[in-house]
Amino acid sequence: LNEHTQIRAGPVVMVPYSKHHVLRYHEWMKSPELQELTASEPLSLDEEYAMQRSWREDVDKLTFILLDSTKLPAGPISVEDEVAAMIGDVNIFLNDPDDQHAGELEIMIAEAGARGGGRGTVALQAMMQYAHTRLGLTRFIAKIGYDNAPSHHVFTRLGFLTVSRSDIFREETLELAWAAPAWPAVEESAYALPAGADA
Repeated sequence: LNEHTQIRAGPVVMVPYSKHHVLRYHEWMKSPELQELTASEPLSLDEEYAMQRSWREDVDKLTFILLDSTKLPAGPISVEDEVAAMIGDVNIFLNDPDDQHAGELEIMIAEAGARGGGRGTVALQAMMQYAHTRLGLTRFIAKIGYDNAPSHHVFTRLGFLTVSRSDIFREETLELAWAAPAWPAVEESAYALPAGADA
């Protein structure tokens, strides 16, 4: 859905999840903290590569890797430049068979030094604008663990409201109906793989 798209939004550049990102992503997901915050199980490296292919090819979900724009050179970008600038990812799942205009959002700021500076908020705004414009989504959903206070803060600040809670899964479901918010404009362009990189 987004394999040829790059989005620039303030301090964040969003690029398709590609093979050269997998090793660093795999290292991130060894963190017990990130596993808990994202309700994820650790994968082997082979499984992580298979997951990357799935993200790239499946039509019911899409993901962008988040890059810190301040760490990218002004000129040509190498694989090493892009990997060094990685700070997290933002995802959307098109998994509601009863509502083709709904998408479930997830975000992870994996690099501790990149948290708290508004990058997560900017990335979510950009993802929702992209999903509304390109996919026609008008309802956005987030499922957040009771203990994930940072994500809860980001989503509620964007206007998401709690619609249900599950004590069994220890998570709450929040929703936002698209209403043409006055968010900063984003710059969408064609994504070119860094020299020497594989998709």
